[in-house]
Amino acid sequence: MKRTLTEQLIESHAADGSQSGSGEIALSIDQTLTQDATGTLVMLALDALGIDRVATQLSAQYVDHNLLQTDNKNADDHLFLESACRRFGLYFSRPGGGVSHPLHMQLFGEPGKTLLGSDSHTCAAGSLGMLAIGAGGLDVAMAMTGRPFHFKRPRVWGVRLVGTLPPWVSAKDIILELLRRHGVRGGTGRILEYFGPGLGSLSAMDRHVIANMGAELGATTSVFPSDDRTREFLARHGREAAWRPLHADEGAEYDAVDEIDLTALEPLIAKPSSPGNVVPVRSVAGEPIYQAYIGSSANPGFRDFAISAAIVRGKKIAPGVSFDVNPTSRALLEDLVETGYFLDLLAAGARIHQPGCNGCIGMGQAPATGRNSLRTTPRNFPGRSGTREDSVWLCSPETATASALEGVIVDPRKLGEPYPEIRMPQTSASNGRLMVAPMDPVRAAKVQLVRGPNVAGLPRFEALPASLDVEVILKAPDDISTDEILQAGAEALIYRSNIPKLAEFTFRAIEPEYVARARASKDRGGHAIVAGANYGQGSSREHAALAPRYLGLRLVLAKSYARIHRQNLANFGVLPLTFERPEDYESIQPGMRFHLKELRTSLKAGGTVDVDVAGGRRIRAVLPSSQRELEMIGAGGLIEMARSALAAE
Repeated sequence: MKRTLTEQLIESHAADGSQSGSGEIALSIDQTLTQDATGTLVMLALDALGIDRVATQLSAQYVDHNLLQTDNKNADDHLFLESACRRFGLYFSRPGGGVSHPLHMQLFGEPGKTLLGSDSHTCAAGSLGMLAIGAGGLDVAMAMTGRPFHFKRPRVWGVRLVGTLPPWVSAKDIILELLRRHGVRGGTGRILEYFGPGLGSLSAMDRHVIANMGAELGATTSVFPSDDRTREFLARHGREAAWRPLHADEGAEYDAVDEIDLTALEPLIAKPSSPGNVVPVRSVAGEPIYQAYIGSSANPGFRDFAISAAIVRGKKIAPGVSFDVNPTSRALLEDLVETGYFLDLLAAGARIHQPGCNGCIGMGQAPATGRNSLRTTPRNFPGRSGTREDSVWLCSPETATASALEGVIVDPRKLGEPYPEIRMPQTSASNGRLMVAPMDPVRAAKVQLVRGPNVAGLPRFEALPASLDVEVILKAPDDISTDEILQAGAEALIYRSNIPKLAEFTFRAIEPEYVARARASKDRGGHAIVAGANYGQGSSREHAALAPRYLGLRLVLAKSYARIHRQNLANFGVLPLTFERPEDYESIQPGMRFHLKELRTSLKAGGTVDVDVAGGRRIRAVLPSSQRELEMIGAGGLIEMARSALAAE
């Protein structure tokens, strides 16, 4: 049988026989990745489960999101995470060391391995021939205990690349082209596997750019072959021994195939406020800008900064434009200094920020109200930048930098020839100097977790009752993101370890009265949410499921869900139902009550469940297809089910 590379990776990590057919896959996990916006809950889960030490081949914790230290809260969380890494046996990347995804790729990425991360952009490691999947923190915590990761078998979507990129067009434009064609739901239920002669011209970091933003298509992950370009990357970081060739079998068949002629691409840009709102740059040329922002996990490579520096060499940024440069890591800064590109950026007027995610997650560099911000980040959901009325556009470093020089959006092809040649360093500075290795088990067993006043334990939730009688207090439209469910940024995420406080920010941007209504309904059996298609797209932050659950959410009835958020709801005991007839969505309004009788019987039977609506109407809803998930929801969530399983061992 001719197998795709995706099929090879799945089969080599199948934890049991459930990988056949179209059901759930149980995947053995080699490595895990956590970051500080999600990692505190992972560590709290390990503590709650009474785990002594992680059972993975390698687990790493990065501090790259919540770097602002305007008071004690972020700093206290950093100390908590560092102590948890010593206690449980993880690598620890210190604050300011750099962005997790490219760091993990450089230090630990290995073709053929599986990686599960509590960040939706974990899929970026697919650029090295890994099967790398983003998930909620509870799923990652369970993988760290040695349990397999379960997910529904996706279809494998082959993306054939031919040709070579023309001047002023780069890897960001490739993934923007896929988003232009297919939108933010186009990859749902799919793994994107890239192949074809066009791959040879794309470096490992170019592939990282593409794989990273596969999350914006809704894809489970993206997979690239491991070839000579992969070996070059690993060799540059002193890890050539980790390389091995991987590729699809000759003649392997995909469930669907798309083709991109790289030669025919032009500079593209995603207009506010969706990554799927893509148009040619030339069609919006002349729009005034306030900010141009270079960096983030979506464009983290040396060339992404060097090309910007080469474009501005000897020039000045336009008056009134904030040219923000967010380096990927300290080692990247060293490389930029060594090659002279750093001085080019400074001389042109760039504002250099500490290595980290920073403005991508609303942690600084927020734009002015009502002004355009061009960013190389992966997302531009409303308010994600930290400014509620933001206007964020997503584009390549070439487009952002050319526009910064002019003060308006510019097609970078306007700069003409020659297209700058980049001087790549032969070897890169080591990011490993700031990585703290795991402590030996004997010493680790004596470590006490450092809990500041803002670090609370995980709330406990009761099992699902035999019947539910809940009020619908919110009706959400299509494509609601986790940033809109629970805002990102400095104001809210400092409380990521304090769920009672964090819950106060739930749905603030969509329905300011949600929290008050949820609290009022909590004593009346809890509440329900009705949603459109692709509910919960975006970040893997499980807080967007946990905070509403803390406020009494018992079920969501949606047209469809983003994969990670649907799983996060189930992990916290919230019933994620789907309309059997999507048109029934139109008839539901806030204030109605849902009645679900003999719920336990329905969960055991699976399939569908009747939802009686006050007034005598009945809606048929589809239950999660996995019996494992149904049992978990019935138990009150993943932690409660895991506690019972561990106690029985």
